[in-house]
Amino acid sequence: MKKLRLALDWTPNINHIGFFVSLENNFYKENGIDLEIVNPLNDNYSITPAKKIELNIVEFALCPTETLISYHTKKNKLNLLGIAAILKKDLSAIVVTEDSKINSPKDLDGKSYSSFNARYEDHIIRQMIINDGGKGDVKFLYPDKLGIWDTIIKNNSNSTWIFMNWEGVQASELETRFRYFKMEDYMIPYSYSPVLVCNRDNFNVVENANSFIKASRKGFIYSFENKKESLEILKKYIPDYEKNINLEKCYDLSIPSMNYGRNWGEFDFKKVQIFLDWIKHTKIEKKIIKVNDIITNEYF
Repeated sequence: MKKLRLALDWTPNINHIGFFVSLENNFYKENGIDLEIVNPLNDNYSITPAKKIELNIVEFALCPTETLISYHTKKNKLNLLGIAAILKKDLSAIVVTEDSKINSPKDLDGKSYSSFNARYEDHIIRQMIINDGGKGDVKFLYPDKLGIWDTIIKNNSNSTWIFMNWEGVQASELETRFRYFKMEDYMIPYSYSPVLVCNRDNFNVVENANSFIKASRKGFIYSFENKKESLEILKKYIPDYEKNINLEKCYDLSIPSMNYGRNWGEFDFKKVQIFLDWIKHTKIEKKIIKVNDIITNEYF
């Protein structure tokens, strides 16, 4: 057995269902892999998933496309490579409360935003506000990453970035009403998130990428075909404070955005290129990044 580790981008949730299904059903072991799934709760998100790859703490990680771009433009470049897209369609959105009188992104001028402090995040939020006719004059807050959603619920912040198929489901069951702004509605061609990544220069990892993808894909396909059993598996790994989430609703929102069948995880290179062109055009990133340098479908 080859010992491998996967760092999650967030606490266990619906986007990770295939990994846990594969783990429980021994699909990784069938492919010669002894997998450990690393939960960010273990270190209170003190080290990001991609950083864990850089530090050789894990071999694989989940992160957004922006992280791939960031690691290819840093002074100390890491040859981070995206090898699978978990969602084929963006399910994220900016969330605000309905009583905040924020009716569109431009109304975030003079308001607050709880940021994950990712390299391009604040620039993207400013650009969203500008695209809507605002100035981009928003106050960024940097709370503990795992406490960001609480800042919205407790009215300690006016906005943040969430997944509609997780926090969006939690929000729908609260007394507070919320409003959502999707990137695509404000001229932002947002790319893939989360993305499964590894270090292209780590031969030992790349050598096992095909087997890892094969086992992971089998888990996601299994979860599509075995809803009830798969949700029971996922439920065992969800933090206690989120056990009451409506998993069926999360599942139903997610399935249309996940590739079904053998093309699970494959990238649309044109989609990523459009996002690369956009961040260059808006001067969020000045360096030119080649799409083939940051993503590949070669391990399918």
